[in-house]
Amino acid sequence: TLSRMEQQLVDYANCIVTAGENLTRRIRRLGRESAVLTHGVDLDFWRVPAEEAESPTILREIPRPIVMFWGLIDRRLDVDYLAVLGDSLTAGTIVLVGPEQDPDPRLDTIANLRRIGPVRFAELPRLAAQADLLIMPYANVAVTQSMQPLKLKEYLATGKPVVVRQLPATHDWNDCLDAVEHPAEFAAAACERLRGGLPASQLEARRRLSAEGWSAKSDRLERILFPDPPT
Repeated sequence: TLSRMEQQLVDYANCIVTAGENLTRRIRRLGRESAVLTHGVDLDFWRVPAEEAESPTILREIPRPIVMFWGLIDRRLDVDYLAVLGDSLTAGTIVLVGPEQDPDPRLDTIANLRRIGPVRFAELPRLAAQADLLIMPYANVAVTQSMQPLKLKEYLATGKPVVVRQLPATHDWNDCLDAVEHPAEFAAAACERLRGGLPASQLEARRRLSAEGWSAKSDRLERILFPDPPT
């Protein structure tokens, strides 16, 4: 029933805009072409001024350096990546921020890992300002192969080093972060960034985030919906 309704909607639409290439391919299989408009990011929201970067109370008792993930804590996280990273840290803490939905119980056994639960979205930039490294250790499974994680551009906008599991959604940003495919590589890249910080080459590559702000996205949507008439 849902497939039939989807086909009817696709046939009826005058213009179709998708959030990623996976959806574009799906729409093409249904007989239509579509324009891709990836999600944007509020760049100013994630850039916390130094005078506002005081450590939130929730982080003050946590040993540093802080390696942070925020988002839904569920089975999409690759526990092997986190376990190897936890064993590799000679100091500091892996901090998972966010609500939980049937997380892998092995998270309880990982060295140097703390789960602090959900926080208000408005608090995330201040938390990120206190992190030394942001991570995205998703498992390589069907659901993560097709997702477009909102946090990826948010992470990049903070100006912090970022280490991720290589997934289709990360490919276009590989020059802005460290993308790896094995737990040992993940841990090694994380430890290297904790020692050396954000490389100049990655900082320079992130300049193109200016095209990912919501103003630029709205301009792009306007051009899609109201293209210039032929001359």
